[in-house]
Amino acid sequence: MEESKLPVAPAKLSPAVIVVAVLVAAGGVAFWYLDRAAKQPAAAPPPVTDEAKAYAGKLKLSDVDMSAREDYFHNKVVEITGKIQNTGDRALGLVEINCVFHDPYGQVVLRQRTPIVGNKAGGLAPGAEKPFRLPFDTIPESWNNIMPQLVIARIDFQ
Repeated sequence: MEESKLPVAPAKLSPAVIVVAVLVAAGGVAFWYLDRAAKQPAAAPPPVTDEAKAYAGKLKLSDVDMSAREDYFHNKVVEITGKIQNTGDRALGLVEINCVFHDPYGQVVLRQRTPIVGNKAGGLAPGAEKPFRLPFDTIPESWNNIMPQLVIARIDFQ
C-alpha cells in the first residue's frame, strides 16, 4: 500500500500567545535595564565650592539636641533637632550637612548627607532662623551614642 503524502499546513499561533510572548520579552528587557541601572554607582555629590566655604562661617547652628525613640515597628529612631541661622547677607536656597557617626574607637560608622534648608523646608533669607529635624533609623549598632559631627557639605545661593 502506498502512502499518500498530503501537504501539511503550518500551525497558526493565536493572537493571545503572541501578546503574552511580547509582554514576557518586554518584561525581561525592563528587568535587565532596571537591574543594570541599580548596579551603577551613585553620582558623587558636588564638592563644596570656595564661595560656599567662605560663607559657611555665617551659618550658625543652635539648640542642637539629640533624642532616641522606638517607632511603630520597634526600630530605634535617633532624631537631631536644632535651628540654623543665616547671619550673612545672601539668601540661601539649599544647605546640606554631613552627619558623621563614630564608634567607640573613633572610626566612622555612618556618614549621611542631608538637607536642612531646601525644597521641602524652603530657603533661608539673610538674618533668618529656621528649625530643622533629622531622623535616622539606619545607624549601625556599633555607634558610640554620642552626638555626630555636623559639617556643612553644600550651600546653594538663591
